[in-house]
Amino acid sequence: MSVTSVPALDKTFQILDLITDSLQPLTAAHISKELDLPRSSTHNILQSLLAKHVIYKDTENRFHLGSYLMYWAGKYEQQQGVIQLFKELIVQYPILLQHTVTLSKLDLGEVVFLACHEAPAPLGFTFRAGVRVPAVFSSTGKAMLSTLSMENIKSMYATGFPTPMTPRGVKNFTDLEAELADIQNSRISLDDGQLREGMYCLGTYIRNASGNVIAGMAVSFLQGEYELKRAEVSAVLIELAKQMEQRLGFCSNEAK
Repeated sequence: MSVTSVPALDKTFQILDLITDSLQPLTAAHISKELDLPRSSTHNILQSLLAKHVIYKDTENRFHLGSYLMYWAGKYEQQQGVIQLFKELIVQYPILLQHTVTLSKLDLGEVVFLACHEAPAPLGFTFRAGVRVPAVFSSTGKAMLSTLSMENIKSMYATGFPTPMTPRGVKNFTDLEAELADIQNSRISLDDGQLREGMYCLGTYIRNASGNVIAGMAVSFLQGEYELKRAEVSAVLIELAKQMEQRLGFCSNEAK
């Protein structure tokens, strides 16, 4: 079924994306010029967004994201039971609390971070909710991709395989397929410095009552810690994932 585009909505999302991605607040004139939109259309959309508090305007007539987005974000989080389960259950696993643990979902070939337990020691990588990275380099992304066919995976990257973020990044579908085969056997994925050199992440996936993979979860280490703790952390990470799946209503064949 074809998707019908609504021009006014398309322009609205273009404006919101531009404001979100900009390091500095933007004026209406800058937004209009950057997106090649008529000034009148830009003005009308900005006024509608202002009225709903989706954006706000400062004293220099520059636009920022507004407080209403927090309402949407809060409602979204309420709907995602997996986020609440992650926050509730991770406290039962002291070994995981020593590290940065992330929860994410797969979206159009990218991983979107949903929640994060931050380790006391910094890793030098931002895991804030909403941050997106190519799934093929992320441990949670690879874990979730391992449950899909290669045909499905290739369709996500119709414009070509993503450019590696570090020299260690997987470079093509053939190499990715080999990594995914290992994950299918162990349920544990590995990012060995593919998102950030020197940072290693072990990941797995989480299924809902229908057996669909709805999220991925990963533990991040500095390279030296990984060698010492990978076996123990892998086992505990799978245990937590299975506990979350049970609470979500998933029933594995092993339990039957």
